[in-house]
Amino acid sequence: MSDSRESFTRRIWRKTWQGPGVGLGFAWIAILVLMGIFAPFLANSMPLLMSKNGEISVPVLDYLSREDWFVLAMFVLAVLLALTPSSTGKRVLIFVAGTVLVALTVNTLVKPPVLVDYDLFRAPAYTDVDWRVMPPIPYSPQDSLRSFDKTGLESPLASKALAQGRIHLMGTEENGTDVFSRMIHASRIALSIGLIATGIALVIGVILGGLMGYFSGVVDLLGMRLVEIFESIPTLFLLLTFVAFFGNSRLYMMMVIIGVTNWSGYARYIRAEFLKLRKQNYVEAAIASGLPLSSILFRHMLPNGMAPLLVGVSFGVASAILAEATLSFLGLGPLDTPSWGQMLNQAVKSSTFNWWMAAFPGGAIFLTVFAYSLIGEAFRDAIDPQLSRKVGINA
Repeated sequence: MSDSRESFTRRIWRKTWQGPGVGLGFAWIAILVLMGIFAPFLANSMPLLMSKNGEISVPVLDYLSREDWFVLAMFVLAVLLALTPSSTGKRVLIFVAGTVLVALTVNTLVKPPVLVDYDLFRAPAYTDVDWRVMPPIPYSPQDSLRSFDKTGLESPLASKALAQGRIHLMGTEENGTDVFSRMIHASRIALSIGLIATGIALVIGVILGGLMGYFSGVVDLLGMRLVEIFESIPTLFLLLTFVAFFGNSRLYMMMVIIGVTNWSGYARYIRAEFLKLRKQNYVEAAIASGLPLSSILFRHMLPNGMAPLLVGVSFGVASAILAEATLSFLGLGPLDTPSWGQMLNQAVKSSTFNWWMAAFPGGAIFLTVFAYSLIGEAFRDAIDPQLSRKVGINA
C-alpha cells in the first residue's frame, strides 16, 4: 500500500509509470530529445576534433548556427535548474528569464558563416591530418555530396555508394543528402513545433479557463462563447492559407497558429477544475487572507487542477506534430530545414516508389505520435480510478 501522505501529483506520476507501454513512450521521446540537442555532433560533415601539425582544433564549433548554440545553452540551463534545490515557481521564472537572455546573447554574439562548402571538409586541408574524430554520421543534412559522381536517390547501403567509400544506412534523398542525418536534425522540428505550439495554447487556455472557472457567471458565459468560436475554426485550412504566404518564417507561423487555435480544450479542462476548487476551504481561506488574484489562481488553485491538463498536453503535442508533417508533406513546411513530412513527400513524387523515403520518416512520425498517445492514455488512466482498475494499475 502506498504512503497515505503521498501527494496527488506524485501518486499520478507513480500510477502513470505503471501504465502499459509508458516506459517505451518516454524512452522514444528521450531519444528524440537527445538527438535534437546534440544533432550537430551526431550528424555533420566536419570533424568534431582534429590535430594537424600538432595543433588541436574543434572545427565543428566554428560552424554551429545560432539555433545550435541556443539549444545547447537551454539544455545546460535546464540541467542546472534541475539540480538546483528551489521551488517550481522560481525555476520557471529563472527558465523564462534565462531563455530571453540566451536568445538575445546568441543573436548578438554568434555570427555563423552564411554559406558552407561541405566539399571543403573532404579536401586535404581536413583529411591530411595527424588524426581526427568524425561524428557517427559523417554527413551534414545539407551536404549534397557534390564531390562524388551523380549522387541522388540511393537506397540504403547501395553498391554504388559503397564503391565510392560512402555508407548511408538509410540511403540518400533526391539532392544526394544523407537521410539518416536529415532524420536526426528533423527531430528538432518535430519536438519544437509540438512543445512550443502546445505551450502557447496551454498558457492561453490556463489563463482564460482559470478566470472562467474562478469568477463563473457572466465571465464564464462570455468565455465559453469565445471557446466555441475558436473550436469552430478549421485549424488545418487556416494553416494552409497563412503558411502559403510566408517563406523562412513558416515554422514560426505554424507554431503561432496551432497555439492560438488549440487553446480551447485546455480552457475547458481548467474551467471545470476551478469550478470545483473555488469552494474549497483553502481557496476561501486564501481569499479571506487578502491574497492577490494571481496568487489564488496560479499558486493555490492551479497546482491542484493540473492533472487533467497533462492528458490534453500529451495529445496536443502529438496533433501539432501531425499538423506540421501534413503541411511539409504538401510542400508547405520549412524551406531550408529537414522535416520528416518533407522527406516523406519524396517517396511518392518521383516515377518510382522510394521505399526508404517512406519507411524511415513515416516510421518516425508514427512512433512519435504513438509515444505521446501512450503517455496521454497513461495519464488519463492514472487520473480516473475506474480506468486504473480496468488496466490493472495499482492504487
